[in-house]
Amino acid sequence: MGAHYRVIERGAVRDRLGEGLFWSARENAVYWTDILGQALNRLALDSGEVRRWDVPEMIGWVIGRRDAPGLIAGLQSGFAELEIHGDRVEIRPIADPEPDLPDNRLNDAKADRDGRIWAGSMPVSADRPTGGLHCLEPDRSVRRIDEGYIVANGPAFCPEGRWLYHTDTGLGIVYRFRLGEGGTATDREPFIRFDREWGKPDGMTVDAEGGLWIAHWGGACVSRFTPDGVRERAITLPATQITNVCFAGPDLDRMFVTSAADGRAFEPLAGALFEVDAGVRGLAPNLYAG
Repeated sequence: MGAHYRVIERGAVRDRLGEGLFWSARENAVYWTDILGQALNRLALDSGEVRRWDVPEMIGWVIGRRDAPGLIAGLQSGFAELEIHGDRVEIRPIADPEPDLPDNRLNDAKADRDGRIWAGSMPVSADRPTGGLHCLEPDRSVRRIDEGYIVANGPAFCPEGRWLYHTDTGLGIVYRFRLGEGGTATDREPFIRFDREWGKPDGMTVDAEGGLWIAHWGGACVSRFTPDGVRERAITLPATQITNVCFAGPDLDRMFVTSAADGRAFEPLAGALFEVDAGVRGLAPNLYAG
């Protein structure tokens, strides 16, 4: 793989703001979004084919469904069902978690082992603390868990399901919540504070050993932190704005990383999708139960 990474070739296509990685075991494919480009991307791992679909608004992420076809998507307008029909994407709204904040959008999300989706929101302008953390239940009700985020990012869960990690990229802090029965999240505490030279914490995932992998916005790398919050290693990438990370493949031994080209016209690989040699296996993604 050379230099611990390779670039997934898509010709001249680069994501303005790549995000929302999700591996679909059902399709053996990696999905990710281009938020500012208002597009959904899909990489078939068997063939290497990449496809791209336009969507009518900003889209932060997609997550698979446990007992139904299609995906759940996080849009500027809220949670929605999404199905792909050839060259066309069909979207059916579910709920807007913030009808009082039309200038906000959903930004990043993960499902937990019980099939809930935990999703952060943020102002489109990324300049004020109007974002929050929301939970979409399998019955499609929505709960607001936390608020006051500038750029809510990277929900992730420890392997045992005891901890929820959630980030405010704007503040450079990764928080940790204690998860309880029925989907409670309490005792929020700062878990990792990024040093200035690291950039800012963005999307995250957890490996099978409990290591927390974090994409560094402005830091040109992904890092692994131990379950105690100590930075153990970093893998440097040829793009400054690294945004999201996930494990994929039948053995969960392939790591994919997104990046952003917005404001980085002088970086040839800004906005590329990378495959990274992480040297560790990941966890299978949870699916939405509704």
